[in-house]
Amino acid sequence: MKIALLGPIAWRTPPVHYGPWELITGLLAEGLAARGVDVTLFATLDSVTAATLDGVVPTGYEESPEIDGRVWEAIHVSHALARSGEFDLIHNHLDWLPLAFSEHCRAPMLTTVHGFSGRNILPAYRRARSHFVSISDSDRSPDLDYLATVYHGVDLGGLPFHADGGDDLILFGRIHPDKGTDIAIEIARRAGRRLVMCGIVQDREYFAERVEPMIDGERVVYLGSVGPDERGTILGSGAALLHPIRFAEPFGLSVVESMACGTPVIAYRRGSMPEVVDEGVTGRLVASVDEAVTAVERIAELDRAACAARARQRFSAERMVDEYLAIYRKIVS
Repeated sequence: MKIALLGPIAWRTPPVHYGPWELITGLLAEGLAARGVDVTLFATLDSVTAATLDGVVPTGYEESPEIDGRVWEAIHVSHALARSGEFDLIHNHLDWLPLAFSEHCRAPMLTTVHGFSGRNILPAYRRARSHFVSISDSDRSPDLDYLATVYHGVDLGGLPFHADGGDDLILFGRIHPDKGTDIAIEIARRAGRRLVMCGIVQDREYFAERVEPMIDGERVVYLGSVGPDERGTILGSGAALLHPIRFAEPFGLSVVESMACGTPVIAYRRGSMPEVVDEGVTGRLVASVDEAVTAVERIAELDRAACAARARQRFSAERMVDEYLAIYRKIVS
């Protein structure tokens, strides 16, 4: 079986700092290659993989101002689909653009829907000649038929268990109103805890007006964008990860990574959070700042070893690869 993974090109695969879609595509490529699958990864040419690497763009368009993402994504997709007849299956991780040209794909296409940026992109999905996989049941569109839901897996080797944690609250992810960065600051203030924040600034106006004035280096600390080598240490050092989202989170990789380190999560009950967080085991689901503060005060009641064990059972990269392999075989057969 010859598989092509059509990856995104916003960032390198795997990403140096940020790039959740690239992270998952990279983990899948490594897992398939380790199982002896003939897999080709279409990604940026500076990507690092055990699979066969192919592509056209030297680096991610978010990493180089000279690269126009609209132009190079189109060239990237065209290049991959021109080779599609060489494969048994094309697994698309690049959102709607490949779907618009799916009639030109000479192999079955499978698309992992990593999240919808808005209803205006749904026509490309409805018209596509592709199978679909969702990353959570909550993120499914009623307009599409899905083969399965496959929860993301994470590299557990880079997320060691921390039995003790610490007193800090952690916020991990892009700084944007959707992620509730300002809400997390308020929760930490009212709970009397230090907040350690990590992530790229995606909304600079919001950061300048609502977040940056609160960063004092003592009670609110911002470490910037943190790479994979530091994630496990930072996530494992906290008493809890705060995830006070304002939107329907499709999955939440940092939530799973934190739980795998033994640090439970306090998340707003939106989107996929009721699917990902096991209430009373890996975290607490709340609906307000008041409820979150109460959850912080009682966070020591949760067993960190049990939290890590449940997360590692449910969200390993190996489990994700196994589930995708079963889907590939079903489609190809």
